[in-house]
Amino acid sequence: MKVPRQARGFARAADTYERARPEYPPPAVAWLAERLDLRPGRTVVDVAAGTGKLTRALVGTGARVVAVEPLAEMRRVLQEAVPEIEALEGTAEALPLADGSADAVTVAAAFHWFDVPRALEEFARVLRPVGALGLVWNVRHPRARIHQELDALLEPHSAAVPRVREFAATDHFPQGAFGPLEQAEFTHEQRFDADGLVERIASISFVALLPDDERAELLERVRAIGKRYDGPISFPYRTEVFVSRRS
Repeated sequence: MKVPRQARGFARAADTYERARPEYPPPAVAWLAERLDLRPGRTVVDVAAGTGKLTRALVGTGARVVAVEPLAEMRRVLQEAVPEIEALEGTAEALPLADGSADAVTVAAAFHWFDVPRALEEFARVLRPVGALGLVWNVRHPRARIHQELDALLEPHSAAVPRVREFAATDHFPQGAFGPLEQAEFTHEQRFDADGLVERIASISFVALLPDDERAELLERVRAIGKRYDGPISFPYRTEVFVSRRS
């Protein structure tokens, strides 16, 4: 199973990812769950589930939740965090599921990694005829001073890594069996001390893949930024949510 090198950085940082990455705000999850009609008797497949940041919120809808995640370390953390769900090895382009076996597919903070046409073909295959696809991600708010400072520091290390904030979902819909997007936006934030800020940046895939000495130097510079702030550091996001229905 081929996984992009940058994505494999998440495996190295799986425990850090679980501790440091944000959840999804309840209003965003509620908006998504309503439009996907998630409830008891329905099945939702959470693709590229990672450590289950969205998966655990989907459990609260009462739907049967199946998580698909290619990285063993991510699945390990996912199964510890959400033991009540079924977690399978697989990718968006090769789902280990039968045709027409799901009512909804969700993807959180990973759609920009996919071969989109192939992934959409797979989603259409596993969805029932009236199924739908939900996408959600937290985007670091570009006007926040903390993000501007961190971007200046991170940019030289990011290479050609795909970034969710540079990914326009609307460019890919309608496509194949999927119609236009319905979308909504919510606000969200985390709060960190300097150590928490370091861990948040350490959870980024390209940071995890840096040579040890380069990564240590970068994270010390992140710590220095964090220490310049008085009190808890506000780390704001825009949470973007999209739904496309299978035609």
